[in-house]
Amino acid sequence: MSTPLTNADIPTWVTGIAIVSLALAIMCAGWVAVDVVRRPQQMGVMNVVWPVVMLFGSVAWLAFYLRFAREGSSPRASEQEHEGQGRGRAARIVSTATGTNHCGAGCTLGDLAADVLMALFPALVPVALLHHEVYGGWIVGTVLAFAFGVVLQYFAIAPMRQLGLAQGLLAALKADAASIAAWQVGMIGFMAIVQLAVLPLWLGGHAPPSTPAYWFFMQIAMVIGFLCSYPVNAWLIRRGVKEPM
Repeated sequence: MSTPLTNADIPTWVTGIAIVSLALAIMCAGWVAVDVVRRPQQMGVMNVVWPVVMLFGSVAWLAFYLRFAREGSSPRASEQEHEGQGRGRAARIVSTATGTNHCGAGCTLGDLAADVLMALFPALVPVALLHHEVYGGWIVGTVLAFAFGVVLQYFAIAPMRQLGLAQGLLAALKADAASIAAWQVGMIGFMAIVQLAVLPLWLGGHAPPSTPAYWFFMQIAMVIGFLCSYPVNAWLIRRGVKEPM
């Protein structure tokens, strides 16, 4: 088991970059949280999704929100579909990206909650059984990512299809299980490389959640999770398993 690093063990320039990146993301999330109160989304659950995904997407995701998702800022994807093949293709990309963000918000909330729970209750997953403390966060995070993801998907899909609670939850699970799994594979895969290989070889340990560097690496990991989940969401939408957004 590698040693948890402290801020003193991590190069100052890495911590500085991490703090700037995190500060930008928090400011973007705060601005969007206020904006969706003033200009609510047509789909209510997206009022939660957009501020959450700013925590990893930051300025790039804010630009996407302002251009394509802010209420009243641009034509809806369904309207663009009728304006030619090129615009239709662009509309599908925007719709798929929006759906992937919806999935990613659940994953982000799950992984954030997991780190908090593991910090408060370190015995939640016995480290002795895992041989490395970071595994516990990934296990709890994946369980909570599915829980949050299905709940958020329920509030999107149930109103669209006018489903009851049981049917809505089942449809939400079918719609989001594969995309959440793809997201977590990409996210955990990147964090495994960083935490189990790069940092131990470079600095002699792994970054715990008490360091800004950890959360900066998590931001990158979430973007990679998005890239892994996007093609799965595109396939699910084409098959009609998941509703376009």
